[in-house]
Amino acid sequence: MPTLSLACRYALSDGVPRRSFIVAVLVGTVLNLINQGDALVGPLPLNWLKIGLTYVVPYLVATYGAVSYRMGQVRAGA
Repeated sequence: MPTLSLACRYALSDGVPRRSFIVAVLVGTVLNLINQGDALVGPLPLNWLKIGLTYVVPYLVATYGAVSYRMGQVRAGA
């Protein structure tokens, strides 16, 4: 099975999307409060692109970590 196909299968299986989503919500919320706290509670405008990316990036990082771990197990023969 090609590596990309296997990686995509791992990214969508075994609870990876759910765990990555939870990480993204927790980390993304903290980062948004840090990065855009002034805009959230004050008169400054919100940057919606930054808000979205602040949630997408932790999701992708958590998914990458889970997939990398699984791919490493396959390579090691576990």
